[in-house]
Amino acid sequence: VLAACGAGAQQASNNLVISSDPELVELASALLPDLAEHSGLELRGPVRLETRSRQQLIDYLEIKLEEELPADEAKARVDAYSLLGLVPVDLDLRAALMSLYTEQVAGFYDPDSTALFVMDDQPEEVLGGLLVHELIHAIQDQHTDLDSITDQKLGNDRVIAAQAAIEGQATLVMLEFMTKQTTGVAVDLSQVSDFASQIRPLLEETRSQFPVLASSPRVIRESLLFPYLEGVSFVQSLWLQAGRVAPFGERLPISTEQVLSKNMAEEPIELEVEVHGAQVVKEDVLGQLVVGVMMDEHLGADTESLVEGWEGDRYVLIQNARNERGLIWFALWKDTASRDRFANAMEPALADLPKLAELARLEVAGRPATELRVGPVDGVTATVRFVSNP
Repeated sequence: VLAACGAGAQQASNNLVISSDPELVELASALLPDLAEHSGLELRGPVRLETRSRQQLIDYLEIKLEEELPADEAKARVDAYSLLGLVPVDLDLRAALMSLYTEQVAGFYDPDSTALFVMDDQPEEVLGGLLVHELIHAIQDQHTDLDSITDQKLGNDRVIAAQAAIEGQATLVMLEFMTKQTTGVAVDLSQVSDFASQIRPLLEETRSQFPVLASSPRVIRESLLFPYLEGVSFVQSLWLQAGRVAPFGERLPISTEQVLSKNMAEEPIELEVEVHGAQVVKEDVLGQLVVGVMMDEHLGADTESLVEGWEGDRYVLIQNARNERGLIWFALWKDTASRDRFANAMEPALADLPKLAELARLEVAGRPATELRVGPVDGVTATVRFVSNP
C-alpha cells in the first residue's frame, strides 16, 4: 500500500508538499505555514500526501494489526481483560479493532512511510479540518519519532498517554481552524480557561455518531477516545501555562495519570512481578485510565475519586500446568486512605468477575498496596518490587 506513493509523487510538488494530486498540494500548501505557527512546531521539510481508497485502508490496517497485534498477543490481552470483567472472553480483538478503524478513519499519518493519507471518499467541506489534523501529525513526526513513543513494548498505559499528547495537540489546532472557518474570527483556545469542559460534550457526541464504537466494550471505547477527550485538555493546560510548546521530550506524559492530573511531577512507580509455579503469558500496566474504567464497569459512573490515589501497578497473566489462565494484579496507592477507599469499593464487586477472585491489602516496601487474584492461581507465588525508586 505504502510503496505506491513513491514514484508518481514527484509529479506535483513544491517546497511544502509532495503529492501526485495537484489539488491536495494546493490545499495543504495553503494550510502548512499557519499550522507551524499554531502548533508551535517548525516545518522542517516537505510533507508527503496522497489519497487512498477504503480497500487500500483495509489492506494497510491488516498489515499494521499483524505487525503490532499478533494473534497470540491479541488472545492474551483478551484473556487478561476478560478476567477483570472488561471484555467478553470470546472477543475477537483484531476483528473488533478493524471494524472500529474502518468505521472512523477518514485520514491517517503513517510514520513508517512518513506519508499522510486521506480517504478518497471524503466530502470537500470536511477535507480542510481533516488535513489540518493529519498535517500536524506529519509535522510532529519531523520533531519526534512518533513510532518510538507509541511502541507497544512501552506498555499500554504509557502508549495511551503518548497518544494523548499527539492527538491532543492535533485536535486543539484543528478546533482552532474549524472555529475560524465557521466564525471568520481567529481564536486562541489555549487562553480559554474553561475550554476543556466546554468542548468535552461535543467530542463525546462522537460515541453516538459511530455505532461500532458505541457498541464496543467500554475499555476499548474509552482507550480510543481518551487521547482526544483528555489529550485536548492536557495540551490546552500545557499551553495555558507554558505557551505553544510541543508536548514532547520532557513534556511528554508517561502515564494516563499525568494526563488526567495535568501534573508531570506525578511520575508512576514502575513495578516488577516475579512469579513461581506458573508460566507468565503476558504482563503490563493497567494505568489509572483502565483502572477507572474497571471501577465504572463494576460500580457504575462517578468513580473517579476511587482511583485518584493510584501510583503504579502491574499485572501478570499466568498459565498453570493444566493450561488454565489466571491473573495477578498489584497496585500501589498514595496513602492508606486511598488504598482502603479503592479496596472497600472493589471488594463487593469481586463476585461480578467471571472467575473466583480475592483482593488483599498489603504493603510493598512500606507503601500501601493491593493484590488482586482472579482465576486458577492456587499454588502460584508472586513477588512484587520497585523498578523505579519512589
